Amino acid sequence: MKFVLASWGSRGDVEPNLAVGRELVRRGHDVCMAVPPDLVGFTEAAGVAAVGFGPEAGSILDAHREFWTCFFSHPWRLRDLVRSRLEISGPLLRAWQEMSATLVSMADGADLIFTGINFEDAAANVAEYYGIPLATLHYFPLRPNGQTLALLPAPLARAAVTAYWWVSWRATKKVEEAQRRQLGLPKAKGSAQRRITERGSLEIQGYDEALFPGLAAEWAAYERQRPFVGALTLGLATDADEEVASWIAAGTPPIYFGFGSTPVASPADTIAMIGAACERLGERALVGAAGTDFTGVPRGDHVKVVGGVNFSTVFPACRAVVHHGGTGTTATGLRAAVPTLILPTDIDQMLSGSRVKRLKVGTARRFSAATEESLVADLRTILAPEYVARARELSALMTDPAKSVAAAADLLEDFARSQRAG
Repeated sequence: MKFVLASWGSRGDVEPNLAVGRELVRRGHDVCMAVPPDLVGFTEAAGVAAVGFGPEAGSILDAHREFWTCFFSHPWRLRDLVRSRLEISGPLLRAWQEMSATLVSMADGADLIFTGINFEDAAANVAEYYGIPLATLHYFPLRPNGQTLALLPAPLARAAVTAYWWVSWRATKKVEEAQRRQLGLPKAKGSAQRRITERGSLEIQGYDEALFPGLAAEWAAYERQRPFVGALTLGLATDADEEVASWIAAGTPPIYFGFGSTPVASPADTIAMIGAACERLGERALVGAAGTDFTGVPRGDHVKVVGGVNFSTVFPACRAVVHHGGTGTTATGLRAAVPTLILPTDIDQMLSGSRVKRLKVGTARRFSAATEESLVADLRTILAPEYVARARELSALMTDPAKSVAAAADLLEDFARSQRAG
């Protein structure tokens, strides 16, 4: 069968779809994936043919960080918020029609389109144009529910999620209507998210049901449409794996620190904070640089910085993990049975933080509010025996990554066949 994948965003947005794409290639299917131009190499290195579309993901990461930092610390600075938001959404909205044209070309003759959070509305229109099934991947609960915003009463939480997607649809309504006109489709009524569900599209939940107790029961009517498969990760080896393994083996288990694709605002201050906190606690620190350039930043002998690490092999060898709260990173840490400290920089990552706090396997604090003192206190909290014990208990409930990927691939194959037969 021919599967077309389309995912736009950072590596954390692309990797879940790519993990499934690689499995479909292994099973002998024709697979091609549309990704940001600066992630074509990453995608092809994983074994999936790729086409670049839209702006480079790296072009908006600084603005993304600045928007959420301002939103949570200085929400009254409306001019700064508007400027940052335009820097984030502007390039994507301007590229919408070009991205649509790329997907239309790729999807000719396809059996199914598989997309992610950031492109499901545009991809849904292309699937409708060709009359082929659509599957979309959600790595946290996107559709209205009473569990995502657990601090609110369930009815209010559902209303808040519904309102958020309505506002989001209004923000993209103009470019989506232009896309639908170009495709010869009728004018849309209601949000794309609602239309995707009503069309009967497959909405794969790429996270573990255990992270959101009660959600499966709330969505019982959508059980077949919204299957839970667990987090979808690649577990790719890196050039630093042997070096890191040797360093870990030479001393006490370290604490891992990483902040994802979005570069931190001050690399020097970040390393100084980590180094000082770990020195006070008598701990070693392993820092995965990822999107941040720590070159030339002074550090103590107890701090090691590497470009990237294989989370699936490194995390189980650590005492704890401290990171930004990306869905894949969070799941890998929980699978490794170690406690977690999440230092989020945006709203999605704050959701991960609220989950680990609610499940009492870790804690969270906005990265912009973190200090040496708060880091020492938070690490002491999560290294306590009760947090370590609960992390081990939750790990037993997490889905094995290979099983998650296989389950998602099975679902796509079955869905494509059932729709074609129908």
